[in-house]
Amino acid sequence: MSGTHKVTVGDRGRIVVPAGVRERAGLVEGTPLMLLETPTGLVLLTREQLQARVRSDLAGVDLVRELLAERRTNAAGEDAA
Repeated sequence: MSGTHKVTVGDRGRIVVPAGVRERAGLVEGTPLMLLETPTGLVLLTREQLQARVRSDLAGVDLVRELLAERRTNAAGEDAA
């Protein structure tokens, strides 16, 4: 289930995650959460959710190929100079 929940920042920056959300997400005391600051706002994720998000964002991206192409371009520029 998804939804919007109002939380308030308390003393020392603490927030309380509503009980129903904790139960559905399987959050227990000590569960590490990651606060992702994005251009459109804040996102609170478990480590697993963040890992899945990064994998999804990088799906189809060949970072090695991009790096090699960039290095070849830079080397060609240096050779021309």
